[in-house]
Amino acid sequence: MISPKLKRTVIAWGLLAPLVVVTLFPFAVMFLTAVKPAQEVLTPNWWPSEFRWRNFYDMWVQAGFGRALFNSLYVSLIATVGAILISIPAAYAMSRFRFAGHGAFRQFLLVSQMISPIVLVLGLFRLLASFGLVESLNAVGGVYMAFNIAFTVWMLQSYFDTIPRDLEEASWMEGGSRWLTLRKVFLPLCVPAIAVTAIFTFINAWNEFVVALTMLRSQESYTLPIQVFSLVAGRYTVEWHYVMAATLVATVPVAILFVWLQRYLVRGLALGAVK
Repeated sequence: MISPKLKRTVIAWGLLAPLVVVTLFPFAVMFLTAVKPAQEVLTPNWWPSEFRWRNFYDMWVQAGFGRALFNSLYVSLIATVGAILISIPAAYAMSRFRFAGHGAFRQFLLVSQMISPIVLVLGLFRLLASFGLVESLNAVGGVYMAFNIAFTVWMLQSYFDTIPRDLEEASWMEGGSRWLTLRKVFLPLCVPAIAVTAIFTFINAWNEFVVALTMLRSQESYTLPIQVFSLVAGRYTVEWHYVMAATLVATVPVAILFVWLQRYLVRGLALGAVK
């Protein structure tokens, strides 16, 4: 006789199966195309006659994928670390202090998220060009950081509101300064929230295309989205097995980041849901 627990498990997986198939289907297509021989890429046969694992190596060497991977990691880390360091004190001030213009500042942060980077990209290019910062990965990382600060402040402030003030007041009564309380009591409780915000900021910078396409001109400074785009744009023949191999490998760092920080992601989202 089937136990109720096993029955519930089977039913749950049966209901989840369509979602799993839809989610994994694009990755399956990318993988099977990436390992196909070049002459079979455009044929109707979806299963390759042989698995060409060397396609990944050739893609890495011929397309300069390693440098693009490093560039994306570099600008994404600049954007993430910078945005988090600037946003923590700003979000703390918004959460714990009431000042003139508090509500207006919150609305400003929300409205700023409605502005597309495409609207600002021409002005940004002229600004960076006037300072000689075109082709600078540091400048691109700084732009990403600026675009994400409003989002990170809004997210962190919502999380900070859920932490009881009694914990800080107890520390103050024991003689702790505001800085010591923030560093030893408050921030350790915010690690899940900070991790969630950092994940979303990193992904936003990792996937950004328009600003990088405008600011970066040489292949040595390309980020991953631009490098993958260069495998398709302006070519008479598109080597789709290399394109799919590059696209598949480009998703691996983000997937590893999610697996590594998934416990913080779940805890942080649950924390933000409690008001």
